[in-house]
Amino acid sequence: MGGLSGQEPLLLRKQNEFDYLNKTPFWVSLTKLILKVVMWVIFIAWATFIFLLPSKFMNDLQGKFIRATRGTIFGTTGSIFLIFSFPIFMIAFLATIRLVLTGEDEHHVKKTAKGPSFRLWTFPVLVDGPFGVVTAAEMIGVILFSVYIIWAVIMYSIRNVDLLSLFHVQDMKEKSALLLELTGLRFGFIGLICLAFLFLPVARGSVLLRAIDIPFEHATRYHVWLGHLTMALFSLHGLFYVIGWAMRGRLVEELIQWKSVGIANLPGVISLAAGLLMWVTSLPGVRRQNFELFFYTHQLYVVFVVFLALHVGDFIFMIAGAGIFLFMLDRFLRFFQSRKTVDILSATCFPCGTVELVLAKPSNLRYNALGWIFLQVPELSWLQWHPFSVSSSPLDGKHHLAILIKVLGDWTEKLKGHILNLSVEQPEMEPLLQQNRKITASVEGPYGHESPYHLMYENLILVAGGIGISPFLAILSDILHRINDSKPCLPRNILIVWAIKKSDELPLLETVDMEAICPLFSDKLNLEIQTFVTRESQPPLEEGKTSKAMNPSISPGFKGCRMSGLVGTGNVVWSGLYVIVSTIGLMITVALLDIFYINPHNIYYWWYKGLLLIGCMAASVVIFGGLVIALWHLWERKTSMKEEPEDNTKKVDILQQNIEISLHKNLEEARSVNTIRYGERPDFQEIFGSHAKSWGNVDIGVIVCGPPTLQSSVAKECRRQNLQRRGHQAIFHFNSHSFDL
Repeated sequence: MGGLSGQEPLLLRKQNEFDYLNKTPFWVSLTKLILKVVMWVIFIAWATFIFLLPSKFMNDLQGKFIRATRGTIFGTTGSIFLIFSFPIFMIAFLATIRLVLTGEDEHHVKKTAKGPSFRLWTFPVLVDGPFGVVTAAEMIGVILFSVYIIWAVIMYSIRNVDLLSLFHVQDMKEKSALLLELTGLRFGFIGLICLAFLFLPVARGSVLLRAIDIPFEHATRYHVWLGHLTMALFSLHGLFYVIGWAMRGRLVEELIQWKSVGIANLPGVISLAAGLLMWVTSLPGVRRQNFELFFYTHQLYVVFVVFLALHVGDFIFMIAGAGIFLFMLDRFLRFFQSRKTVDILSATCFPCGTVELVLAKPSNLRYNALGWIFLQVPELSWLQWHPFSVSSSPLDGKHHLAILIKVLGDWTEKLKGHILNLSVEQPEMEPLLQQNRKITASVEGPYGHESPYHLMYENLILVAGGIGISPFLAILSDILHRINDSKPCLPRNILIVWAIKKSDELPLLETVDMEAICPLFSDKLNLEIQTFVTRESQPPLEEGKTSKAMNPSISPGFKGCRMSGLVGTGNVVWSGLYVIVSTIGLMITVALLDIFYINPHNIYYWWYKGLLLIGCMAASVVIFGGLVIALWHLWERKTSMKEEPEDNTKKVDILQQNIEISLHKNLEEARSVNTIRYGERPDFQEIFGSHAKSWGNVDIGVIVCGPPTLQSSVAKECRRQNLQRRGHQAIFHFNSHSFDL
């Protein structure tokens, strides 16, 4: 197995034999480059404007632009839209075109002639603390946001003092109250700027996230950070106003005030209350101890957004309109995808307390081995959705997808009990899924990286803790399939470090039949597995016997009840059309409303126009977006009808092999590359150091999936190795694949 260390990657020896290495047409490459430059120019210009807005010069420039453009049918709302929201939509449109040109199946898996190099997005800077592991690129973002907040507070404070002199207030108490209210106003505006970013990371299939290749499990961290910052600013906004009103003796009167022209206070109080409830229940201690409470209270975002629009009116709300609208589009699409009932082809309970589900999917549903899905089982709960990483490669089969679920909480315990109860009711291994199904599932996703970055390193170290092995099973299977089928694939040295509590989890690794996927894989791939059983000091007496899966139940096939292809990370053309048509529909809807209702009837109530804007956003999503979804669904049905019928008998044989036969057949192959150590924990300094020496001056991709403590330990060692690196030593690139809602 070590004989490949000095050779070129197997799949790069004869480049002209593979279509994936053919050069992209010049006009395509040029167009993509131009689109990328234009997107960056728009974003930098937009971000620069927002950053400099607290200055008097930029504020005056904004005022001149608004006065020059508010004469249109859209009025001041249109002016604010052009300044704050239109750039986001333009970037989304251009990103769609670029993704279409790139192609859904094009992966830039090419060996570069350059030596190893540091990358901002894979170099861990902070490894401990409230932010978790923070890379250099993320640190730059945190610093920029922090600098903006400090800069904005200082500049607005100076302007508030200047404004105070214009009111000619002599009474010190009145002057202090007025200064507090002005300060509260500024905090509210800064909070709106943060709100403009808050909803972008949680649009799971967002074109923007796909364009910059940020997967949803990473984007949720940014949403959490922005959520804390936004609610802190809004809380200060409300607090300063409350203190100012109390000093004037008008607290109750102001709290219940609902102005027709100007800011309506009562809707703001309701919006802030909903936001505070979401904020408190999302704190780590509350969220981890009572996830259901966090999940249910987070649905108050609807109340938060609607009453915010009533509070500030239409034109101020448009500051954050783009992010909220893109989230509404994503949520509407997810609703349609999740309405479809999905066949569970196989449900298996392992002795270690892990459940494997194999779900039916259409052959045109694209995902990579680092994908996630959100799963709901109506028999257990109609509201709870839980994320699970995919444990099967997309090359394992066109019509099925597998996930592994560790039984840790109430929901997973109920799922396991439900499956076992069904098996008891069917003692003769009758099909789990019959026409009168006793268990069904709904699925959202798959989500994940746009590009399969696990294929872009020649040297991989995969570090897993417990059930964290799940995505690495998919990675290993994916790489073996690609080597066997001569598909794009760079990895040639792979080390898997797996820490488990007890040895009853070992059969999970053996479910990947490596020899069946790629015969004589050890001649083509240098694979090493180090397993650490931390809570057992020695092998159990029955070592050498493979633990059998408990109560496996197989379906005889399915009749089209597959996962829906209506997913934002799916077909690029349809998902792009969905965003573009819906956005154009929003502008048309607002224009028609202005022409035929607002302007003729002289509607000027701020809160009412804010409500109408929310209505236009919802209507454009349902009408225009719904039309695209309907056409997309028809196209999907037509495409699926053209698929060649699959031999269900063969499918059952394959699934049975994965669950029963491979546990025995693959035991020797797995143990031949697996070193099992009992009563020990991984020594990452020794492991990383030894492999850095043996692999030489190369880039080493490190992917970790496990609890925060494991991520922190691995990131700390990656940072240490990189900082102490000398001229011709390896560079470690840290990547996390852990989901923490």
